[in-house]
Amino acid sequence: MAVLDLFSKRQRRLRGEQSDVFRYDILPEPLRVQIIHILQATISPRLGGYGPQTLVTEIVENLRREYGAFQLVQEGRVDGGYGELCSFILGEQDIERVLDAVELVFKAIDKRTRGYTFAGRQDADKAASDAILELNVRFREHAVGYAFENGEIIRVDSQYLHQEVTKPALAVLSGPKYDGAQQEYLTAHEHFRKGDNKDCLVYCLKSLESVLKTVCSMKGWKYDKDKATAKDLIDICFSKGLVPQFWQTSMSGLRAILENGVPTARSRLAAHGQGLEPLDVPNHITAFVMHITGATIVFLSQAAAAK
Repeated sequence: MAVLDLFSKRQRRLRGEQSDVFRYDILPEPLRVQIIHILQATISPRLGGYGPQTLVTEIVENLRREYGAFQLVQEGRVDGGYGELCSFILGEQDIERVLDAVELVFKAIDKRTRGYTFAGRQDADKAASDAILELNVRFREHAVGYAFENGEIIRVDSQYLHQEVTKPALAVLSGPKYDGAQQEYLTAHEHFRKGDNKDCLVYCLKSLESVLKTVCSMKGWKYDKDKATAKDLIDICFSKGLVPQFWQTSMSGLRAILENGVPTARSRLAAHGQGLEPLDVPNHITAFVMHITGATIVFLSQAAAAK
């Protein structure tokens, strides 16, 4: 179902009431209700046919098991778990747990409802894509800083940067050559969403190093698979002309970012002992490192493809 651009929405935009400043600690009730509407249109057992009942039961049982609970809510156990799932999304106070449920649901929608036999729908593939698109639109409408991308809920800090950096990086990493790097980059996003900023930096570097190793392997450039650091791999890429020699001088700033941006942030803030006072990694630094990582991944992949 298409998201309607209602008169009230247009007026809020004209008044400047819809901003790019996202919130992370609240899921407004209207947003939760809209998510339930999406579920009703895609996986509700009331749709009939093969699949919805089994899928919902599996999602609910997985959540119960992970949380060590016999049921997610005290009331609402109807429709073989569907009512319980909806009640949980509507009423749970822990935002991360709600996002757990939303992620599992939309991962299932993305991967398991696209067949024409699901719920007897001939438009099953389109319905799944529309559901994911609507979820992300609803997040943006409510200025909630999350999005469902590549099978996971990730944190979004700027809509512009998400569109221009994060999504292109995830698109690059979706190829089979970058499987390891993709999982590491998504894990970095997961840690960022949960506030584990130090682990986020660690996985940013892991992802960058994996991409560099993939580029070197694709080009047949030798490196020490056990000892090569990000700086070693960057040196190889530049020495092999990944960036043309006549540009390298003018791009010295790029080299400094590649060599020092992600590795240095990770080394100083995440990789070593904390000493007497625990180190606190601010969100704005973590977000900056993530954006550097994403932009660097896009640059390296495009440069490798062009050479």
